[in-house]
Amino acid sequence: MQRPHVIVNLAMSADGKISTRERRQVKISGKNDFSRVDRLKAECDAIMVGIGTVLADDPSLTVKSQELVAARTGRGLPGNPVRVVVDCRARTPLDAAILHRGPGRRIIACCEGSDRKKREDLSALAEVIVAGEREVDLPVLMQGLWMRGIRRLMVEGGGRLIGALFAAGLVDEFITFIGNIVIGGENAPTPADGPGFVREEDFPRLTLFAADRMDNGILLHWVVEKN
Repeated sequence: MQRPHVIVNLAMSADGKISTRERRQVKISGKNDFSRVDRLKAECDAIMVGIGTVLADDPSLTVKSQELVAARTGRGLPGNPVRVVVDCRARTPLDAAILHRGPGRRIIACCEGSDRKKREDLSALAEVIVAGEREVDLPVLMQGLWMRGIRRLMVEGGGRLIGALFAAGLVDEFITFIGNIVIGGENAPTPADGPGFVREEDFPRLTLFAADRMDNGILLHWVVEKN
């Protein structure tokens, strides 16, 4: 299957949480990591998040550094990567920042069972891809992104989307900044939520590529082992 190279990038607390139990975004990393993430965005063709991240954080997913924007446009690329939302039920608000802030293409991936009127409304602001019946078929979506010229895809969250990508064998790199705070809470999101894996032989295996101290934490760069 032809698909983009998928890089999952996130920040988590020392106890493995990516936000609070109320899904409230908290500052985990610092300015050096923020700059690193901005560079990674600028190096990718697209950035993907799940609908939960859109509803909780309302991100724009734009490249912040004007120098990086200028470098992209100097190479004949749009200033911002394509922004992709995995949104089975077409719940993306029409006033969401991801649909309006900064120029560039947007893609919303929905399910066949989503409300047709909502899809039509979203199609005025983004390209709507229908893939899957009750949940977005991620392999089909990835093939669709490849066909649209996306070769390098960064995924920023949330935990359910990342867990589903791991389960589907669609993650190539896993980059985690681990900060110096403890968030706690058994219901607080983690990097790979969802049903999880039952059999140990199904656990995705990682090879540590690099480990670097950064800000008040550590940056771990893993490569996913392929069977």
